[in-house]
Amino acid sequence: MDLGLHGKVAMVAASSKGLGFGIAQALAREGALVSLGARTEAEVFDAADALIEETGTDVLANVLDVTKPASILEWLDNTTDAFGGVDALVVNAGGPPTGNFDDFDDADWQSAFDLTLMSAVRMIRAVLPSMRAVGGGSILTITSVSVKEPIDVLLLSNVMRSGVASLAKSLSRQLASENIRVNNLLPGRIDTDRVQSLDALRADAQDLSIEDVRAANELIIPLGRYGTIEEFGKLGAFLLSDAASYITGQTIAADGGSIKTVW
Repeated sequence: MDLGLHGKVAMVAASSKGLGFGIAQALAREGALVSLGARTEAEVFDAADALIEETGTDVLANVLDVTKPASILEWLDNTTDAFGGVDALVVNAGGPPTGNFDDFDDADWQSAFDLTLMSAVRMIRAVLPSMRAVGGGSILTITSVSVKEPIDVLLLSNVMRSGVASLAKSLSRQLASENIRVNNLLPGRIDTDRVQSLDALRADAQDLSIEDVRAANELIIPLGRYGTIEEFGKLGAFLLSDAASYITGQTIAADGGSIKTVW
């Protein structure tokens, strides 16, 4: 299937590794012009070099702090200077700290708000003029299965990512007439550094091995395993592509069937 991504300009946040890298890799393999954004300079430039070597497409590396509006605008300016108007945006950011309600003060809540919810608002706000200028586009927010089934130790993430999901749904209706689609993608247990760190946290708390924790998690996933970054990336690329041109306002899980909710 031709996803219609060749020559399209895609900005992918938090893309030096993990979920963001998986989507960036899938986009690059389809011939998109990919602008990576990530906080650590060495990692994002290494990721860009790896994608260029693998795919031969144009990949731009940018140092990006999604909590700083000026950094988001600089990323956009670098992208449009190099590639032209933006066709696709992946809204993504690292997760807030783990913990329960009594563990957090106002500063923790504000930090999570800026990292997760306001970063989404600011990234989308930044790219909309460019998408409107090129006649449309596709926005994909990356949240978590916790917006369907809250995860006990991820209170800050549960709350803020639910806000991002609502933002995506609201914007999908507002922007549809401008040919701008907005969807929300929920990773389940995809084999990323973040998931591995959560497994390690649980192993330490329960005096288990990480292997035992992973095996227990796999038992409650109907497909019986963690997902791969590559699998997640392919789904993300599809939702951003012309092949998904009639899909907007949807919250779609890549979770191996683990969510029990109907909707």
